[in-house]
Amino acid sequence: MDGEVSHTMDDTFWAPVTTERMVLRLTPDGTGWVRDEVATEWPLTLYLNGEEFVTLVASPDHLDELVTGFLASEGVISDVSEIISLAFDEETGDARVDVSADTAGLKERLFARRYITSCCGKGRTSIYFDNDFRTAKASLSDRRVSPEEISRLIDDLQASSGIFQSTGGVHNACLATPEEGIWAARSDIGRHNALDKLYGWALREKKDVGDAIVAFSGRVSSEILLKVAKIGLPIILSKSAPTELALAMAQDLNITVVGFVRQGRMNVYTHPERVLVTEGVPS
Repeated sequence: MDGEVSHTMDDTFWAPVTTERMVLRLTPDGTGWVRDEVATEWPLTLYLNGEEFVTLVASPDHLDELVTGFLASEGVISDVSEIISLAFDEETGDARVDVSADTAGLKERLFARRYITSCCGKGRTSIYFDNDFRTAKASLSDRRVSPEEISRLIDDLQASSGIFQSTGGVHNACLATPEEGIWAARSDIGRHNALDKLYGWALREKKDVGDAIVAFSGRVSSEILLKVAKIGLPIILSKSAPTELALAMAQDLNITVVGFVRQGRMNVYTHPERVLVTEGVPS
């Protein structure tokens, strides 16, 4: 009985984003075979200026945004205009991208070196990859948001992902403002990939995200916080928890982290001045 049944295709790529399988479901009320939808993953090998660069394991949709956002996040490009060409090979599943920058030795420089430095000049020692050290930036935004708007954006994020609702197997992220709602929402099996897709979308759409908010379904680790800093966002909202290193970085990078956003409750961990609370806050 078990096995693949059907695929759900996304029109931005040639592979299915979900697969429907027969599974044996056990419940207190009984046991039986049912169809269940499962998220797929795709190993995308990226060739940069003719040389193999990295393999990203991702949900196979919005891959042009993923590649663009990944390259920007890694400091390979700073603007989409620096991409000369980007093509996908349906036979092999590879992405081949040419950029205007000289990429000789880039792989070794980006993935083999670390800097040990005081974080943002404030004396805290943190470990950064070379590309993180060069591309993470502190937010200068005066964005403010109310607790009600925070809850609404998290609810809107959850409602925006049909893939998560049908599979439960992906991470979700969206760029939004309280005034305009969601600008773009992306899902991926990799939480880093979901943010890279949003970054790629913003670059390709030439969207100024300096006052935008990112709502996110996963844990806010130091790597996720650095992605947010690279995109240039002032606030990250999550249903989950942050890590201590992420919060230390957020404090220094002037980023507001709000976690455990659930049913009107939330924890504001860093830069609470951006959250419009009118009462009940001790001085």
